[in-house]
Amino acid sequence: MKDYKISIIVPVYNAEKYLKKCVDSLLDQTYRNLEILLIDDGSKDAGGKICDGYAKKDARIRTVHKENGGLVSAWKKGVEVSSGQYLGFVDSDDWVDPDMVEEMAEHLTGGEWEIVASDYVLERDDGSKRFVWQELPPGEYLEREMKETVVPNLLGRENRYVAMSRCMKLISRTLIEENQKYSDPAIVVGEDSTIMLPALIDCKRLFVMDHKAYYHYRYIKESMVHKSDSRLYGNIQMLVKRVQQIVKDKFSGEEQSQRLKQVDQEAVFWMMLVLKNEARGNKKGYRRNILDICNSAEVRKLIKNTPVDIRQNANKLLYLVMKYPNHLTVSLLRGAMIWYYRKH
Repeated sequence: MKDYKISIIVPVYNAEKYLKKCVDSLLDQTYRNLEILLIDDGSKDAGGKICDGYAKKDARIRTVHKENGGLVSAWKKGVEVSSGQYLGFVDSDDWVDPDMVEEMAEHLTGGEWEIVASDYVLERDDGSKRFVWQELPPGEYLEREMKETVVPNLLGRENRYVAMSRCMKLISRTLIEENQKYSDPAIVVGEDSTIMLPALIDCKRLFVMDHKAYYHYRYIKESMVHKSDSRLYGNIQMLVKRVQQIVKDKFSGEEQSQRLKQVDQEAVFWMMLVLKNEARGNKKGYRRNILDICNSAEVRKLIKNTPVDIRQNANKLLYLVMKYPNHLTVSLLRGAMIWYYRKH
């Protein structure tokens, strides 16, 4: 195995509660040619000081302090100051297994357009966990397989063929630098799609690890995805437009038309996230907001013109609300959300 320099970028914002476990897991890596970049995004807690303390103790760690600009601006800063041939990302409330980088690095070749992807464990505060595997079968996918098998399945599916998270991957520097122009700090939900989608489209070699869940994703109910947030609908609208732009830039002709249809399918699933967010967390205004969203000209056109394959019962209910937005269907959705989250 060649000793490639690998930079791990950790955006840090108000994460003092979890930061030590995250950084310690990186310092415990068995792979030694490692650069760990802690990007303090204007933390208001002790996170910045904790980062400085680690940097003084270990030469592999560099801390960068910046004004608060959000997650995207933080990891972009990390890319800017990094020096590794390959880049990895770990969020400051997550942690990784000690052999993650070493075992993933065994599958690197030195190419400028490659990605090595692993899996992850969803960790809940109550101690329960769930392993999440890539749907794409393990193995090596070269340029032809990428174009014929992987890229056509990146969008429009109920379950991801390849996880769009920038985490749990080692990514050639070129793929990030060439495509980070698509990532907008204003997009704060689904933002990883704006870097990983174009990177996967351009990728000429993808290696998928064989059911290796090195990455531990901490499920935090207080995050935007898990609580009511009035910005989510506007965020999804921005995200759809940005993904449409990626497709227009990367494809042409009939293939572009096919991919744009998949973006519409993707938009249906993203809209389900908006409805779920409203039904779960907006106790007073959920009914009005859901009806307004579903009856908008944009959503009515989307539902009319976009067939989607839905297998999961929860998504079937969400889709029912989108197709037939009325007080009965919205009430059913609200009841289902309350029941589910009491159980989970």
